[in-house]
Amino acid sequence: MKIRAKILFIVVPLLTVAAAMVGGASYLLAAAAVNKIAVGSLQFKAEEVISYAEGEWNLLVDNNMLGNLSMEWAAREAVGNFASGILRSPTEAIFALDGEARAGIMAGKLAVSPEEASALTARVRDEKSGFLFTRINGVERAVYTMPFAPFNWQVFVTEERKQFYGPVEQIFRTSAVILIGTLAAGVLLLFMMANYITRPIENVVSSMKRIIEENTLTEAVPVYYKDEIGHLSHTFNIMLQNLDVAYKQIKNYAFDAAVAQRRERKIRNVFQLYVPADVIDEIFVNPEQMLIGTNREIAILFSDIRSFTTISEKMQPDDLVNSLNRYFKTMVDIIMDRDGIVDKYIGDAIMAIFGAPIARENAALSSVLAGLEMSEALAGFNKSQMKLGAPEFSIGIGINYGIVTVGNIGCERKMNYTVIGDSVNLASRLEGLTKMYKEPFLFSESVYEKIQGAIPCRTIDRVAVKGKVLGVPILTARRSITPIEQKAWKLHEQAVRLYYKRNFKESLAVFKEVGALLPNDLVSDRYIDRCKRYIKEPPPDNWDGVEIMHEK
Repeated sequence: MKIRAKILFIVVPLLTVAAAMVGGASYLLAAAAVNKIAVGSLQFKAEEVISYAEGEWNLLVDNNMLGNLSMEWAAREAVGNFASGILRSPTEAIFALDGEARAGIMAGKLAVSPEEASALTARVRDEKSGFLFTRINGVERAVYTMPFAPFNWQVFVTEERKQFYGPVEQIFRTSAVILIGTLAAGVLLLFMMANYITRPIENVVSSMKRIIEENTLTEAVPVYYKDEIGHLSHTFNIMLQNLDVAYKQIKNYAFDAAVAQRRERKIRNVFQLYVPADVIDEIFVNPEQMLIGTNREIAILFSDIRSFTTISEKMQPDDLVNSLNRYFKTMVDIIMDRDGIVDKYIGDAIMAIFGAPIARENAALSSVLAGLEMSEALAGFNKSQMKLGAPEFSIGIGINYGIVTVGNIGCERKMNYTVIGDSVNLASRLEGLTKMYKEPFLFSESVYEKIQGAIPCRTIDRVAVKGKVLGVPILTARRSITPIEQKAWKLHEQAVRLYYKRNFKESLAVFKEVGALLPNDLVSDRYIDRCKRYIKEPPPDNWDGVEIMHEK
């Protein structure tokens, strides 16, 4: 056998194997790096969702809301909103399946069929956490899964496989093309310069072996001659440099992505102390628009602790602060769960708004439900106060719905995102009227127009608050009422209509029926006293039934 044939028989396989091993090693190194990034990225988001879900669960437990379907649904909805908020790709998705393979949350545009959901649930039944590949809707996807036992969820964070591994496969294809070309050139030159290329090829092979053995992309193949073999060595060095650059870029991208995610998460965590998550999303999308004042209809809620000065005199400062912090946490959680934001704390009072900066059609109903839940939550708060030997709190809540100016108000050195307008003043006055009427919860007719039929409401009076001439009806509401209360409230509204039509005798008779159904009812007692007075001394012809308030 000729030496040329021997060289071809020996060297060509060596070149082929070495090139394949370098390409394979490069691909495996890149794939391993990307796989680590993919696992880390998906695991990070899965842990964030689990952490947030644990927070929601603990909130339910701390507030004794387990078994309250609406609150549990709200908690799950909050987790779903949080999951949507951390998605950064249109092909990324986060979803949770319960033990029956039913969707608990579904964030992103991915649609998982019942068959695929059942297959996923069966696949992770033994190993509850981990990284896997699967096909959903015919697309290969990378998935990281973790369980969340309180909601009986298996949480899945998934991204299309090509989003992670596409660049690596492109590098592999490019490397394969380069390697094939260099191998072809080497075979051609071997026929022409067998003896001349023997030594350089041996050096190239030895260098390749070192690269493979040491798993490094910084090793360079020595270039001895300015010919095809030298070009082959130089080209291989360029390939290694490109692979090394690509590998570093992948690592830098992963690091920058992790840093950006942590920075954004910190910003969101800070701002979520002030505004809901969807408001933060709106600010990130359109930050300049948030600085422009606009007129819009919103609901304004004022809440105040009764006789707070007396309470503060009975408590040590640190105990008082501790009680206030627990009270504010309870009330603010309710407000924000109902898509409201706390505008400001005014001493022991809370001012909250619903319908800004994100406009919502059900802002009035959300504000009323929040007010009712705040009144209900006060009972649980007072139980904890009694256990601590601290005074119980009593609160009044007033709500109005109307046009206000919403925006950043102040100067260049100090700005405050708030609302101003006559509707705000009326809400504050309504809160003050709760003391006089001994009703913990009052709202205006404009609120009633938005919520009538949704929850039981009752007319309390028609008043002109301090600083106003025109009177407005004021009402209260309950989340639910008994059949007896339902009958009494219906009679009450009938009696009120008769009263304002000056039919005082008929109104008196109906109000007495209400009083018989609801003993010690202050509202009907107040109207009964007025009816008796007006039967004896009829009001003037211009009487409109409005009670003038001279105090706030």
